[in-house]
Order: sequence, then C-alpha cells, then structure tokens
Amino acid sequence: MPNVVHTDPAAEAVAGVDFTRIRDAAVLHRHAAETFTIEGEGVVGQSAAGRPLAADAASGFRFSRVGPKGKRLPEGTLRKLAEAMVAPGPAGSPDGIPAGYTYLGQFVDHDLTMDKTPRMLGESVTVAEMVQNRSPALDLDSLYSAGPSDAGSEVFFTADGLKLKVGRTDNNLPFDLPRQGETAIIPDPRNDENLAVAQTHLAFIKFHNAVIDELASVPAAKRFAKARRAVTKHYQWMLRTDYLPRICRDAVVDDVFAHGRKLVAPDAAKTAMPTMPIEFSIAAFRLGHSMVRAQYSWNKVFPAATLQQLFDFSGLSGTGANPLPGIWIADWRRLHELAGSGPLHVGAGKFNRAMRIDTRMVDPLAHLRNETLGGAPADPSERNLAFRNLMRARMVRLASGQDMVALLKSKGVNVTPLTKQQILQGANGADLSGLTSTQRDAVAADTPLWFYVLREAELNGGVLRGVGARIVAETFHRAMEGSKASIVRDKAFKPHFAADQQTFGMPELLKFAFDSDPAKLNPNGN
Repeated sequence: MPNVVHTDPAAEAVAGVDFTRIRDAAVLHRHAAETFTIEGEGVVGQSAAGRPLAADAASGFRFSRVGPKGKRLPEGTLRKLAEAMVAPGPAGSPDGIPAGYTYLGQFVDHDLTMDKTPRMLGESVTVAEMVQNRSPALDLDSLYSAGPSDAGSEVFFTADGLKLKVGRTDNNLPFDLPRQGETAIIPDPRNDENLAVAQTHLAFIKFHNAVIDELASVPAAKRFAKARRAVTKHYQWMLRTDYLPRICRDAVVDDVFAHGRKLVAPDAAKTAMPTMPIEFSIAAFRLGHSMVRAQYSWNKVFPAATLQQLFDFSGLSGTGANPLPGIWIADWRRLHELAGSGPLHVGAGKFNRAMRIDTRMVDPLAHLRNETLGGAPADPSERNLAFRNLMRARMVRLASGQDMVALLKSKGVNVTPLTKQQILQGANGADLSGLTSTQRDAVAADTPLWFYVLREAELNGGVLRGVGARIVAETFHRAMEGSKASIVRDKAFKPHFAADQQTFGMPELLKFAFDSDPAKLNPNGN
C-alpha cells in the first residue's frame, strides 16, 4: 500500500536522538500530501499545508512514468466514485487468497517504495538523505538497510553483526519487533503501522536468523553476506512462484518472466538501479486495499479482532506496542495455509481469507483515523482512502486505464479493453448508479487507472489481468533483475530450504523461520 515519503530512525538511532520525534514524523508522512520526483519531469505534486515544492528535492527517490500523462477528471467526480467504492452494502466476499498475503503485499510495497528523509514535505533535502540505503528493488533493504557494517545501520543487528535483533513481548517471549519505547528499531518504520505487517516483518527477521544458524559452518566474516544473498533470493522465489500467481493471471506472469518486459524499462541494463513506475506505485499495486478485511480471526484470544485493533496494537499507529502484549502474537496458521492436517492446520471457521480483489473496500478504510492521517483533515472526504488514492493519481496526471491499453497494444501486448458497460457495471463491485450520467460517462471514457485495474480483476474472479497484471508483473521482474542478488539474472538458482528444491512459498518461509513448531507459529495455543 504505497506511501512514498516517510522517516527512518536508523541513521539517528546510534546518536541517541529522541525516538518519539522520529515516530511522530513518520506518522505525519504516512498519509500527508505527497510529492514525487519523476525522471524527466522533476518534482510533481503538492506539498503539505500549501508549502511550495522544493526545487532541490528533484534528486530524491527515483520514480518513472511509463505511460502518457492522463486527463484530470473533476474532483467532484472522483469524490462520488470514491464514495461508491466504500458505500454500505455487500462487499465482495473473501476469495481463495489467504489473508496473510494482504500484508505480505504491504511488506513488499515498503521494500520497493520509500524516501527516508524525516523532514516535512516541501523542505530542502540532500541527495544522500533522500536515497540513503533504500532502493526500488526487491532486495530487502527494508529489512537490512545497508547491513551491519554501515555506520547507522548496525543498530538493527546483534553485537556480532550476524543476526537481526528481535524484541520481546510483555510476557518475555521473542515475538515482537525490537523497540525503544513504542518505536520499532527497523529500517522502515511503516512496517509497524499495523500489527499484521509488523508480525510479517518479524517473520522475516526470524527467517534471516534461522538462515544464519543454517550456515554455521561458513566463516563468520562471510556468513552475513551469504545469508543475505540466500534470504533475498528465497524471498524473490517466493514472490515469483507463490505471491504473484495468486494476484495475477498466470499466463501474464509466465510470459514476463520467460520473454521479458515490454512496458517497464524494457531496455534497461540488467544491473542498473531500477526506478519505480508511478503507474505501479500509485495505481496497480494499491490492489491490496481491496483485500483488507474489517475483522480477523487473529488467534485463540482474539477470534474476532477488528482492523482497528490491528492498528491500535502497533507502534506507529497505536499505543499498544510498548512492548507488544503476548496475547496479540499472530497465529500464523490462521493467515497462511501451513498444512493440510495436523497441529499446523486450522479449520475453515478460524482461517482468514482476503477480500476479493475488486472495486470495493471495507468500511474502516472510509474513516481513517487522525493518527493515521497525521492530524484531523479539513475535508472529511480525506478520511476515505479511496478518495485519497484517486486524488493522488489526479495530482500527478496518471494515465487512464484506456491510455495504458493503447500503450500496451502499441508495444505488441495483447490486451482486451474493458467495455463501457463493464466499467460502469462490473461484477458485484462498486455501484456507480449514484454518479450523474455526465460523471459516469467521464469515468467510462477516462477511467482512473487504479479503478480500472480493480475492475479488471473483479471481472476476472479477483485476479489481476490485462493492464493491471502487466504493470505488476513487469515491475516485479525489473525490481528483481536490478537487485544485487537476483533470481532473474541467476537462472540456475533453486531454493535451498525447500524439500523438493522447487516449492518455496510463504508457508515454507514461515515454517523454516519458526522451526515448523506449533508453539512458535501459534504461541497462544488452540
């Protein structure tokens, strides 16, 4: 769920800076008005509180525009469209995707997109402050930063520089993020903005530490580097073989990884640093917002936890993570399918599946809290996440769905465009009857890309196809290709931590990280 400009306490942690201030800055940046440094265009957007755009911010985190500039629909039309996306009524039913993948997607997004400057938007920043230790590549810099030898990143590691630090819950169990007060000591503080993504980050910490143990025979001087490469490649393999096929049409993913890209930097040097397409960050990969549930069967203690509670028990959005209460540790069996039977399996009544990828969002996302927004908005519509997404795209003149169909066709990609009837009626998704006929005609002619991608998925059983699948698959391919450790470049790679050296998905990662031990995957019991 992309949020581009955020803070990172790592660089200042060693100097003993007040972590409360860092946390407050992170909250402010999470949903503030944004600026984007787009290659060839400079700074695009609107700064918070009316401040002018900073001319020297043009050297920040590198975004790119792969499509044309689109037409700006009237704000009133976008407001009505956003209201339709969160209107009361039967939302799309949970589909076949386990709910854990919703927050894996958020973790991945934070690995791909971030500016780490703690300054207010619109203020002057240097190149080093904007891009230090972060990249739009699938390289887990949100987990490792620049590594234990970097002055400023060593705070994330144990004294020997091999393992990542783990925090303890209030009952002294090693199942929390490391903290100073409420602030999580991790490279990307956004990974502590809700409990589900925080526990996902913890699972990756545990996975790295388990790999370090597995490599005990490797000389200490080489062990961390070897472990990071192995973890990164297993992560990429999991995304390629497990995550992407769940959210995108298989044929599109297979075509991109077998035959290369047509849209996202098709001629880029393989080892060059990737850029982040705004069509991905601002539209296509916001698919996860539609997957969010209003309630989760979290664990034995909380079989009906609300989405609000998952935010409350995090350090960045709530006040209940200082440290995390042990009764809030995740039961991973309820979020990912770990086994068909036995102690790692839970029945259908306890298992969580994500909401269908479609043009609907659950009610809590229509009423974002002041803590999430960094303050009370002047316009109540700004509490609606759908409205914020649509206005962000309008701000940068993002291409419409129709623009992207035409572009893909010009590049020889076979894409079937949505008809006017499909855009306006969908398949049990957002009901656009509340828009005026003029507004409906405008949406059908120049469909906001985010809505178009979601409507495509809605008409495809909750799986991205066409424009959405192509943007997501190609961006992932480029982000893997440009990583220092890359399964795209290393075509001989096979998972080392899988029984058949082929199947390694999120369930396998979790089982390796937690020793396949039910007491670790579910500390609160059945």
